[in-house]
Amino acid sequence: MPKDRLPIERVSPADEAAILVLNNEHAAELSWLEPERLSFLIAQASYTRRIGALEAFIMCFDQDARYDSPNFLWFRERYPRFVYVDRVVVAAKARGRGHARRLYEDLFGHAQRTGHTIVTCEVNADPPNPASDAFHSALGFAEVGDAVIHGGKKSVRYYAKPIG
Repeated sequence: MPKDRLPIERVSPADEAAILVLNNEHAAELSWLEPERLSFLIAQASYTRRIGALEAFIMCFDQDARYDSPNFLWFRERYPRFVYVDRVVVAAKARGRGHARRLYEDLFGHAQRTGHTIVTCEVNADPPNPASDAFHSALGFAEVGDAVIHGGKKSVRYYAKPIG
């Protein structure tokens, strides 16, 4: 199988150490995780997938998750049923192969199969992430709000995409 078409697979407990490393390499865009917190999040997640040994991963929560992220809670206050993309990361060596798009497309199919009609996410406004803004726009996400979080250390834009 060509490297850019590696299968999308469910995350397993054996993947946690590699996910932790990849996540924490991108802590500025995401948030730093300790091993215990990552294990908790994976247990709460409604959808976690990876490509390859760990060229990319995505972690999402539905409205029923026990999750205290201010971004997740923002959506929970506004939408009765949704899938929230908490983090999606592509390793630097694997960028440009379409992994993030493939993970999102797989997620959209999963969301539809589970009866969800909206997928949500947030993108940093400060520090800015223009590549992520453009990527999400190209996938059909539209801005639905914004917030300043973590005591003013970060500002984000909230996005939603109708499914189905």
